[in-house]
Amino acid sequence: MWKPFLKQLPTTLADVEWQGWQPTDPATLLFIIRDGEILLIRKKRGLGAGKINGPGGKLEGDETPLQCALRETHEELGIHAISPEFCGEHQFQFVDGYSLHVHVYRAADFTGQPVETDEAIPLWFPLDAIPYAEMWMDDRIWLPLLIAGEKFFGRWLFDEDKMLDYQLDHKPGT
Repeated sequence: MWKPFLKQLPTTLADVEWQGWQPTDPATLLFIIRDGEILLIRKKRGLGAGKINGPGGKLEGDETPLQCALRETHEELGIHAISPEFCGEHQFQFVDGYSLHVHVYRAADFTGQPVETDEAIPLWFPLDAIPYAEMWMDDRIWLPLLIAGEKFFGRWLFDEDKMLDYQLDHKPGT
C-alpha cells in the first residue's frame, strides 16, 4: 500500500516528499553505555527480529518518547535506565510504504539486572567490538555519533533490511 507522500517506488531520499511525511509509527531506542561497554539486545520478534539493536519500540497511547523508551527498556530487559538523555532522531522510510520516526536516547546507568524476556536477549559488547554485521545497516553510520555524545538527525530509505539511501546531520561536541 503506497502512501501519498511517496512520488513513486522510492530508490533515493529525493523520491520521498519529506515535507508532508508522516510516520506510520513513532518509536524509540535507548542505549545503555557503561564502563566501556554497550548493552544491546537480540530481538526475538517484530521488525528486525533476529538482529542486534538497542531496546526500544513503538509509542503507546499518549506517552512521550522518553516514557516509551523507559517502558520498552524495562519490558525488553527488566531494567530501569537512569537519567537518559536525548541524542537524536531518525526518519525511516521503507519502500513498501511503512515508516518510523525514532527518538534515540542514551543512559550511563540503570537499576536492576538485564534478563532475557519474550522480546529480547541482553548482550554486552565492548565499544570497540560492536557487531555491526548483525545490526541494521544504518547503525554503523550513526551509532558512533551516539557513543561520542554527539546529537544527530537522520533520514533513511530501506527496501526491507537493505539500506538504499540516507542523509545524516550531526553537531559535533554537543
